[in-house]
Amino acid sequence: MDRSRMTAVIEREDDGFVAFCPELDVCSQGASVEEASVNLVEALTLFFEVADPSEISRRMRNEFFVT
Repeated sequence: MDRSRMTAVIEREDDGFVAFCPELDVCSQGASVEEASVNLVEALTLFFEVADPSEISRRMRNEFFVT
């Protein structure tokens, strides 16, 4: 899977928004959709910087389904 294209699921939760990347099981939050999106990109960037390549491969092979 191309790392530059990931799925982002953003949902309202209480007074803010939660952003989730199902391919890698990484999430973040923000006060607005835009902030949650920016924070998710930052979280994914940090994940790719520190995660072991085998962990990245393991997570990216998992299937997920959108209904």
